[in-house]
Amino acid sequence: MTAQAEHRPSVGVIGLGIMGGLYARHLVEAGYTVFGYDVDADRMAAFSEAGGEPEGSPASVIAQADIVLTSLSSIDAFKAVLIDPSGPVGQAREGQLFIETGTIPIEMKEAARDHLRTHGAEMIDTPVTGTRLHAETKDLVVYLSGEEAACERARPVIEAWARDVRYVGPFGAGMKLKIVTNLLVAVHNVAAAEALALAKVAELDLRIVYDLINSGAATSKAFGFRGLMMLEDRTADATMRMDVFSKDLAIIGAFAGSVHAETPLFDSSAELYQRALDQGIRTKDIAAVFDLLSHPDGAASAAMPTKELT
Repeated sequence: MTAQAEHRPSVGVIGLGIMGGLYARHLVEAGYTVFGYDVDADRMAAFSEAGGEPEGSPASVIAQADIVLTSLSSIDAFKAVLIDPSGPVGQAREGQLFIETGTIPIEMKEAARDHLRTHGAEMIDTPVTGTRLHAETKDLVVYLSGEEAACERARPVIEAWARDVRYVGPFGAGMKLKIVTNLLVAVHNVAAAEALALAKVAELDLRIVYDLINSGAATSKAFGFRGLMMLEDRTADATMRMDVFSKDLAIIGAFAGSVHAETPLFDSSAELYQRALDQGIRTKDIAAVFDLLSHPDGAASAAMPTKELT
């Protein structure tokens, strides 16, 4: 064992879902000792098979690890693990570093950071952009924000599973950038679905439409990636579930409102995502908005008023 390996910190991963499970696997492959926890038994089994060390609770992960990476998909889970003073966060200790990767409201991340500091621990805000496919190939982009020294301490751990790791400013700047990024994802995805739905109604060959648009100036990464999912009817193999993305949409809307930004394209797109949820499209990929728009009545009803996102 090299001296570098001997001094490598142990890492805890709380949340072994689509993304967190892949972070953990790459960290194990990079030679880190990785402790992990998830509420799902199958995810825990997969983590163990990959060489991780399963723990019985988030508190146990925090107690064991030098650096704790959180990848929690819901706000409730985030509160339970990192804000509730009687919860797992009570195990945090002096000098410990928390890497928070989720899409969570900035004020909640700030509350968690402030609580961790009472234990002598530090948190950085490090949202991630990319899908499961990007995570599998370590092709993710990560927005580092917070105390620069803490961000640099985290960098080697993050570079074990990401391609581009950028420092973007003080704590919360990462989430602001992720909100801007997700706004574009939301709009580009709907734009791709709307274009292909129009092509379908016009009785064009969708394969020709896709190939030519994807090779021209009108394309986008969203069209190239999710347009193909729409064309091949692969939305059941979700890289971003509709119900999970609804949380992100609510965060975008709330933040834009708080800074008084006008977002007309996002607002129209959000209505379509809500209609998909209302029709029971919850576990499919967000590319499934194409299913609504390509229906004979879909384009006409897409602009109908809908209830607020939940």
